[in-house]
Amino acid sequence: MTISVSKRIKQLREIKSKAIHGMNEEKIAIQHKKGKLTARERIEYLLDTGSFVEFNMILNHLETAPGDGIVCGHGKIDGRTVCIYSQDMTVRGGSIGPLHGYKMYRTVERALEMGVPLIGLHDSPGGRLPKISEAKTVHGEVMEKAGTSVFYPNTQASGVIPQIAGIMGRCAGISVYSPALNDFIFMVDKQSEMFITGPAMVKTVIGEDISFEDLGGAKVHCQLSGVADGRFSSDRECLDKIKELLGYLPSNADETPPDHEMADKADRMNEDLMDIVPESPKRSYDMHRVIYSIVDQGRFFEIKPEFAGEIIVGFARMDNKVVGIVANQPTVRAGCLTIDSSDKQSRFIRFCDCFNIPLVLLVDTPAYLPGSSQEHRGIIRHGAKVLYALCEATVPRIALVLRKCYGGGNLGMGVMPGLGTDLVYYWPTVEVGILGAEASVELYFGDEIRKAPNPDEMRQQRLNDFYEDYSNPMREISANWGIEDIIEPRETRKVLIQGLHFLSTKRRNKRFPKAHGNIPL
Repeated sequence: MTISVSKRIKQLREIKSKAIHGMNEEKIAIQHKKGKLTARERIEYLLDTGSFVEFNMILNHLETAPGDGIVCGHGKIDGRTVCIYSQDMTVRGGSIGPLHGYKMYRTVERALEMGVPLIGLHDSPGGRLPKISEAKTVHGEVMEKAGTSVFYPNTQASGVIPQIAGIMGRCAGISVYSPALNDFIFMVDKQSEMFITGPAMVKTVIGEDISFEDLGGAKVHCQLSGVADGRFSSDRECLDKIKELLGYLPSNADETPPDHEMADKADRMNEDLMDIVPESPKRSYDMHRVIYSIVDQGRFFEIKPEFAGEIIVGFARMDNKVVGIVANQPTVRAGCLTIDSSDKQSRFIRFCDCFNIPLVLLVDTPAYLPGSSQEHRGIIRHGAKVLYALCEATVPRIALVLRKCYGGGNLGMGVMPGLGTDLVYYWPTVEVGILGAEASVELYFGDEIRKAPNPDEMRQQRLNDFYEDYSNPMREISANWGIEDIIEPRETRKVLIQGLHFLSTKRRNKRFPKAHGNIPL
């Protein structure tokens, strides 16, 4: 006896309907009550309407777990193809079993094979305790490409395609390592959590009593650990920001970022900069205001805004083209370079270099933060990461010194000749030197000042002489071939865009053949 085609089609529709609409309405209701979207709702919200095509939709449906707790496929965001997966807490708690892991692994592989960005929406407690029946029946390839092995395609994809992770719920164990291998991690405040071991295990092992939020909440990872790149108020805002970030990125390392018409004049003067930046190097100001003034329409997408605030990194457009901004922030630790800022800066520089994004460095720093805490925690090693990233980078790079850059700051911000920065500009108000003017005067003339009849008058005289004779950028440019020009503050945007246009045809330097370098981690 044969089964009719119509009956098979009806059976297929029922199976797919259960996969799409969910097996457990009660669990879906719980998700909604918490203010969370379901796995499919997140995909539908993020992707262009009707563009999603699912992989392995009804895999494992005989176990009443269609999809095995993860929804995978491809679709479009603003017309550009992406591969995406979204873990489903309503099916086996979103835990990672062999089939679940296989789907995740293959989605990363397919993104890499197609040369399109990967977006992973994570909401999983970690590995699933396998059933004996699963262990016996799962094919070898599936076991090989299970969730515990997804780190391999993540690593192979690194620097080839952008990888973005949204942490949408509580993630633990192996569920946090794949995101950690991605380029960017976004979290939802008071909802997302990441940790290797949860509070119960922490309590058992070391006796520490700590909440989920305090152990690995979004605030912790955005402010303290630096693991995450941004936290947002809801699922929707987090997904909106993923979409916005993607608009600054190319689909792969063989492409350039998409241009976008911003309706902003390339030769627009920045008359406001003289009011934003004080003349005195001792006075603080917000570097964000400088960035907003010079980029197209004042739009800046900041990365890690809550972590290591002494350095600012993020994406903007100048004359419609994407640039990466790296800038000192005088309002935080006076813009000193630190262990955390070095990690933040070097990782961002390396990402931009992977994906053909030119760099603009806005410099105003008194150099590295002194003290035993920084030294004992390895500021030498962390600072060396920045030097490695700068010297390794081959994308166009322009540095502008606004007010001061002393000593090691010239190294850490790429101003020193020989580090590969293509164009270096100064404002006429810049102070240059190994040390600041006051420290230099004290070092060279301290005894003379203290022995003078009027020490205060002598100190001021020596300071005036030092500013004019040694710390004057007009003098510096006469002897320093590494400085391209001294420009007026109001010319900043125009000059940077002219430089970026000139460097747009820059050929990447040939490198010595090797497997890879050994960055000081």
